[in-house]
Amino acid sequence: MRLLTHNLLACHAKGCGASSNNFPLHLRNVQLELIDAEYNDVFLKGFLPKLHWPALVFAAQQLGQTALPEQEPDFTQQEPSDELLHALHHILLELHITEGEMVCPNCEHVYTIRSGIPNMLLAEHEIPK
Repeated sequence: MRLLTHNLLACHAKGCGASSNNFPLHLRNVQLELIDAEYNDVFLKGFLPKLHWPALVFAAQQLGQTALPEQEPDFTQQEPSDELLHALHHILLELHITEGEMVCPNCEHVYTIRSGIPNMLLAEHEIPK
């Protein structure tokens, strides 16, 4: 699982889905693999408006990645630098979480990651009605 995917996931367990504290999911006990990916600055620039910057920085820091600035740059005022785009490329597209867990900061529900695939399925009693 890439951090690109992680940046889109929130907890939807019963009683938690409407919470404002169900995102971002915290990463725990993760194993990482570095997989080269073709650099595509057009894709990265197009995806910037969809990113939740604080969640991305938080997740990257949990994985020991500190290349991103804490404060989101104002991309409406200036183009992202090549240095920032390369850091985003590495963090979003080349780091893969192969094993581990994502934990909801609100209800502490655990979503496992196995073979790089996050299991976001809920048991019947966890599904909101």
